[in-house]
Amino acid sequence: MIPPHGIEVTYEKTTHIIFPSAVRYVDLGSPNLIAGKADGAENVIRVKATVKNFRTETNFSVITESGSFYTFNVKYADEPLLLNIEMKDFIHDGSEVNRPNNALDIYLEELGSESPKLVHLIMKSIHKNDNREVKHIGSKSFGIQYLLKGLYTHNGLLYFHTQIRNTSNVPFDVDFIVFKIVDKKVAKRTAIQEQVIFPLRAYNYATRIAGNKDERTVFTMEKFTIPDDKQLVVELHEKSGGRHQSFIIENEDIVRARVINELKVK
Repeated sequence: MIPPHGIEVTYEKTTHIIFPSAVRYVDLGSPNLIAGKADGAENVIRVKATVKNFRTETNFSVITESGSFYTFNVKYADEPLLLNIEMKDFIHDGSEVNRPNNALDIYLEELGSESPKLVHLIMKSIHKNDNREVKHIGSKSFGIQYLLKGLYTHNGLLYFHTQIRNTSNVPFDVDFIVFKIVDKKVAKRTAIQEQVIFPLRAYNYATRIAGNKDERTVFTMEKFTIPDDKQLVVELHEKSGGRHQSFIIENEDIVRARVINELKVK
């Protein structure tokens, strides 16, 4: 059982609810309510009444990217007690207070049979441990080093642990990072066949690496393998600059990905 949160809404003012992660789904129980994401903020929704003084209590539900499900009972009030609600202040784990959890774990389609919360814990654990399991993949030029530190697998997903190291005095601003499968040998004037692989999640995605600093990111992707005549190229592009980096991952690197023991994930 998930205890619903009680909130009040009104016609003249907007109630904002801040969630710990991006909102993926909102379902309203009545046309007396209107709701939507706040402009420019993926984890904030705004709710208000569409009619004044509706009498019947209604509800709405929210699913977030972290795989949590929330439900709310809604009443009308001329002056709501709270207009800005931060959900992490209301979340409890159920065990300490002898009550059920008030955010149920949801499985999202793109992560297959994996729990979003476990995916987050695995990425966090890889980042925290900071082991260098892979020692032969990376690139270095212009004072920028881009490395693959580890490659892991668990329950149909792949985890790529990367590091950007800036040994220059000039900050490095990331424009974009792309993972693509390309032919190993491409004849001149031949259209290059590329297959872009899009990450499902990114933990600690760095957008700026200050001078003489480094940043690490963990990417999560669906499991895939690479044909013998192709290779995975990972490209790092600098915004308004030319210090781009790239390295190559072969199929033998993918199939040697280290299996994660979820019991050891902390």
